[in-house]
Amino acid sequence: MRSHRTSVVPLKAVSPEPSGSGGAMPTPSAGVAGKRQAFMTVRGLRKTFDNAVVYDDFEIDLPLGQFISIFGPNGCGKSTLINMISGLMPMDRGEVLYDGQRIAETKISYVFQNYREALFPWLRAIDNIYYPLKVMGVPRAERKRRVEKLIEEFEVRIDLNAYPYELSGGQQQTVSILRALVTEPEVLFLDEPFSALDYEMTLFMREQLQKIFMKTKTTMLLVSHDLDEAIQLADKVVLLTRRPTRVAEIVDVNLAWPRNLDATTSESFMTLKRHCLDRFWKEVRA
Repeated sequence: MRSHRTSVVPLKAVSPEPSGSGGAMPTPSAGVAGKRQAFMTVRGLRKTFDNAVVYDDFEIDLPLGQFISIFGPNGCGKSTLINMISGLMPMDRGEVLYDGQRIAETKISYVFQNYREALFPWLRAIDNIYYPLKVMGVPRAERKRRVEKLIEEFEVRIDLNAYPYELSGGQQQTVSILRALVTEPEVLFLDEPFSALDYEMTLFMREQLQKIFMKTKTTMLLVSHDLDEAIQLADKVVLLTRRPTRVAEIVDVNLAWPRNLDATTSESFMTLKRHCLDRFWKEVRA
């Protein structure tokens, strides 16, 4: 199930209070030399559709400040997962905390797969980027400062006075990403953001997203159906099982940034891909 609404941050939580969990929630261990590591923590997550169980008592801990890819069999609920933990979709049961804070207390942005439906066609590209800041009540001078800084930092070469329908698909998705980033989110969700683009533009957009992550270190959660993309862009790849969905494995991607052609054709990359593929097919055939 996918949503194509335009995101406005901060998103409000729609999840109910946890029920029947009992006891204190386990806390992820601290980082190196006692330094505290912030985590996104999911406990007791349950979701059903028409009596079909997608998630049942699902749990996961993921470090904040990293790029996380989510990959798994078709229909396992990858988009459903990020829709729930971002607050876009209600959970039947469960709790999500970001460094101990609930979803409603966390600044979240979302980049949708369908950029054509996500942008307002009656607003120029620049006004689409300004829009969430206006909704948040950010003063005009601060809105202008943030947008100009973002455009300068990421060397945007797009006519931002054009309307979305006058831009290419990659340019429209760039505007969507800029609009999501201008709110300075703590967590950025990306639901197959490049799947509707041609291959050349997809490669370009992967490069751009890497630059954004390397500059901002914003926590990013990416749903992808492309394993190469999932590995290339991630610090960790979360491999999911078939329904009812569990975590099959969380694979660390210890490759230097940025991940260019040399990185994605290296022996280390191929070894990671082979491992993920083996686990993926094991889950598909289970």
